[in-house]
Amino acid sequence: MLKVYLSGEIHTDWREQIIEGSKDLDVLFSAPVTDHAASDDCGVAILGEEPNKFWHDHKGAQMNAIRTRKGISDADVVVVRFGEKYKQWNAAFDAGYAAALGKSLIVLHQDEHQHALKEVDAAALAVCKEPQQVAEILRYVLTSKLPG
Repeated sequence: MLKVYLSGEIHTDWREQIIEGSKDLDVLFSAPVTDHAASDDCGVAILGEEPNKFWHDHKGAQMNAIRTRKGISDADVVVVRFGEKYKQWNAAFDAGYAAALGKSLIVLHQDEHQHALKEVDAAALAVCKEPQQVAEILRYVLTSKLPG
């Protein structure tokens, strides 16, 4: 079984597209919490309110980091998607963390982010534009079959 962690942008269905494209493969997917409000507020919901927004966000980031570190550490492959609408600084951090751990890294983004992500792309084993390309990579890795 191939363990794949799907990191990055949470505003589109790219994860579902990869999972659907890989449904007949022996792959176990994991991901961060993709409910934006839950991700932002988990720290204060569990550990108590914070009047200062910095500490509110800090508590949430630390809790989410527990999940993210476990997911990346347990993964054989880490896929990091950079979306078009927002700057995903956390995604860049996840890509660097995965690279530092020696994980197989696949990066997913459009051409307009090519220059900004050149160092991230250089650390990746594949740079994709479409979720289906990621599914095809996973199929090739597990079965040695090419698309078509």
